[in-house]
Amino acid sequence: MSATGPTMLRPRLLGRATVNAVVAISVVYTLLPVLWLVLAAAKNRDALFSSDLLSLSDFSFARNLTDLFAMDGGLYGRWYVNSLLYAVLGAAVGALVSVACGYAFDKYRFRHKEKLFGLVLAAVMVPQTVLALPLYLMASEAGLVNTFWAVFVPVLFNPFGVYLGRIFSQGYVPDEVLEAARIDGAGELTMYARVALRMLGPGLVTVFLFQLTAIWNNFFLPMVMLSDQDLYPVSLGLYAWNSSASVSPEYYPVVIMGSLLAVVPLILAFVLLQRFWRSGLTAGAVK
Repeated sequence: MSATGPTMLRPRLLGRATVNAVVAISVVYTLLPVLWLVLAAAKNRDALFSSDLLSLSDFSFARNLTDLFAMDGGLYGRWYVNSLLYAVLGAAVGALVSVACGYAFDKYRFRHKEKLFGLVLAAVMVPQTVLALPLYLMASEAGLVNTFWAVFVPVLFNPFGVYLGRIFSQGYVPDEVLEAARIDGAGELTMYARVALRMLGPGLVTVFLFQLTAIWNNFFLPMVMLSDQDLYPVSLGLYAWNSSASVSPEYYPVVIMGSLLAVVPLILAFVLLQRFWRSGLTAGAVK
């Protein structure tokens, strides 16, 4: 026993060390670009093109932040508000729509239900860039090109969110609870709003986070739909500034500072909502 004990423990220790090494490499690989972005945002234009990026000299964080919101008449602030409207409002409405559709697919019987759900699954595999041209033509026919609605309306419908909504409805909403609510005289809408939607809270948060990330990083659809810079989201606005930086180098520091501020809402959303997400998933696992 004593002779075979160290021999048996050695593969376990080697496996644990390998896993820890892979995790450490992954963490470094993930955090290095973020560290570079933070350090670069605090440097002036000359330091960005020198080898002093890791030094604490030429610290210009406050100046870059001021220049960012003063550049082109404060256009970045307008872009930031646009992105918040597109992403936060769009993710909230889109999550409600997706979860409601997933709930309907799970709890109700209607003709060709599984065929329609198969179309939803097929739509998940279609890249969003493929849909940009058809959406542009539809928006052009409706007279919505170069308006807020041209970007906002298409992001409200997410096939993957519908799929997640059905999965969460199957796991979190027992049919017995709905039958009890019907016996008590609750209507279908009342039953969904007061009973099922509360149980679907973790699914709602999950779809919201997926939607928020996708809409906030959305680039191709706004580029196709919008020509007015006042309607740009942050992603498209920073792209326009970065394209101008080759001619006007003063755009480089503000583009980097703007990129740093652009990741803040996503970080805050995950930090603030993860406890609801995690607690709901844990409760579902216990059940």
